[in-house]
Amino acid sequence: QVQLVESGGGLVQSGGSLRLSCLGSGFTMEYFAVGWFRQAPGKEREVVSCISANGGNTYYADSVKGRFTISRNNAESTVYLEMNKLKPEDAAVYYCAASGFEWITTMTEASFGAWGQGTQVTVSS
Repeated sequence: QVQLVESGGGLVQSGGSLRLSCLGSGFTMEYFAVGWFRQAPGKEREVVSCISANGGNTYYADSVKGRFTISRNNAESTVYLEMNKLKPEDAAVYYCAASGFEWITTMTEASFGAWGQGTQVTVSS
C-alpha cells in the first residue's frame, strides 16, 4: 500500500539546522508532487513547501523562504526538507504528503491524498 515515512526530526537549538526525509513506497513517487506540512500544538496544519514531480517547480511558505530548501531524489523515492536558521516558531510535527498530480497550484491539504505519520521538530530558544 501507499506509504510515506518521515525521519530526521529532533531537538535543535534556535539558529540550528535539521534535514527531514520522506521515503515513499507502494507507488511511483517520481510521478507526483510532494509537499511538507507542519502542525504546532493548538494550531491548524499549514503547508511549508512543495516540489513538483521532476523537481522543476517549488513552493515555500513566506515564513520559511530563504531558510528551508526542498529537494528530491526520485531514484531513491525520497523528498528532503533542509531547514536552516531554525526558530522556536518552527517547532511542530512535520508531515510529508503526496498529491495525485505532477504539480499543483492550490497548496491546501485537500490537494494531497497520501500522508505520513509525521516527525517532531523541537527548537529550543
